[in-house]
Amino acid sequence: MDHSVIDIRRSITPEEVYAAASSHHHIQLDESALTLIRKARHFLDGKSLGNGSPIYGVNTGFGSLCNTVIPDHDLGVLQRNLLVSHACGAGEEVPEIIVRMMLLLKIRGLSYGHSGVDESTVLRLIDFFNLGITPVVYQQGSLGASGDLAPLAHLCLPLIGEGEVYWKGEKVMASVALKACGLQPLTLKSKEGLALINGTQFMSAYAVWCVVNAGSMLDTGLRIAAMSLDAFDGRPEPFDPAIHHTRPHTGQIRVAEKMLDYLSGSELIQKKKEHVQDPYSFRCIPQVIGASLDSIDYIRSVIRTEINAVTDNPVIIPDEDKVISGGNFHGQPLALVLDFLAIAMAECGCISERRVYKLISGQRGLPPYLAPDAGLNSGFMIPQYTAASIVSQNKQWCTPASVDTIDSSNGQEDHVSMGANAATKCYRVIENVRSIFAIELFTAAQALEFRRPAKSSQLVEQLHAKVRSIAPFLAMDELMSGYMRELKKLI
Repeated sequence: MDHSVIDIRRSITPEEVYAAASSHHHIQLDESALTLIRKARHFLDGKSLGNGSPIYGVNTGFGSLCNTVIPDHDLGVLQRNLLVSHACGAGEEVPEIIVRMMLLLKIRGLSYGHSGVDESTVLRLIDFFNLGITPVVYQQGSLGASGDLAPLAHLCLPLIGEGEVYWKGEKVMASVALKACGLQPLTLKSKEGLALINGTQFMSAYAVWCVVNAGSMLDTGLRIAAMSLDAFDGRPEPFDPAIHHTRPHTGQIRVAEKMLDYLSGSELIQKKKEHVQDPYSFRCIPQVIGASLDSIDYIRSVIRTEINAVTDNPVIIPDEDKVISGGNFHGQPLALVLDFLAIAMAECGCISERRVYKLISGQRGLPPYLAPDAGLNSGFMIPQYTAASIVSQNKQWCTPASVDTIDSSNGQEDHVSMGANAATKCYRVIENVRSIFAIELFTAAQALEFRRPAKSSQLVEQLHAKVRSIAPFLAMDELMSGYMRELKKLI
């Protein structure tokens, strides 16, 4: 993705969205998108103004009020009221990078020319992105159908000078930031408010964050697993390509190849073993992590489709002379894969904690709890407790949100996806796995010291050196939580 131009003719990837939102690049629309936006707005004005025929969300009320026709002179007020009344978010604030992805995805979704917004509205959203005006959005409030109504209302309130934003590192009223940037609040036209808050950009932005972070974390997790394997005096045979080609799941084969690569040149992996087999948490790394990798590949494909789609309602098709009220805002595709991703990542955390448990268990020549003087020192006893606690919390959060629904809008919206809840809990699961990986890394680095003077592979030794730049070998008990937090940042 060219970070300067939004080209709707080309499909973008989650990684490109993440990179653009993380950067300070400015964005702009190409002329083809501006042409489509103008065409759709002109078509909508011709369909609605002075016509008298009800068009949902254009000259009618919303939800169960869809049969209430609104006079032409009140259409602008209707859109303003929509944003204000729907900004009912609660809970914690959405992280800034995710809000920036919401802005980017909303801009892209409106640029296909199927939403009927004025080009000035899209250009103002671009101003927000380019100038670093980040709306304050809250995590709770969306049912994941009829769009992410509450979060997107908070995202777009600043367009009309309402709500709060982060501007130059401070939380201020939107009107203050607009004035500082020389911008005037917009007066919305018919359908614009609905186009702004209908859509799946809250779920989609979280999904992008989750899938990008999940993919990068799993590779780091395999490097940590390689260190744990050598520290535990594990065997190399479970990673032999011959066994994996008899059960040729793509992820399983990839993980086995990576493990052998990461352990290439290790003195420890090549030494003669006294034990015949390793526990599953070591022996089955390719099968367990490989299954998660395969899942992530599928999940990424669904997310990619969503971020290149039109998800508001009604959808305008100027070339076919149609304004269609449908259900593209329904978050079911995202709800399912976000639940799936949470489960896939939780399993990676679960097997990581099991390796920690084995490393501190006093087996294979390692001292109990990896303490040189166990008894006087508790060593790594309690980091394992912490990891176990986090694993258990992940299991609780992996109860699927997508199997739930609840009536809303007086029964008009009678099946919802709960995809927003799936998104926010998936985010938390991934952050939890990051904490578990940090604990395994801390533990494996301690265990590896007891194998000296033998060395692991170059890659593992480099990772071990990074750990030692943050946390020392613990010859006696000391405060560990600070080291764990710093190692989480390293992950």
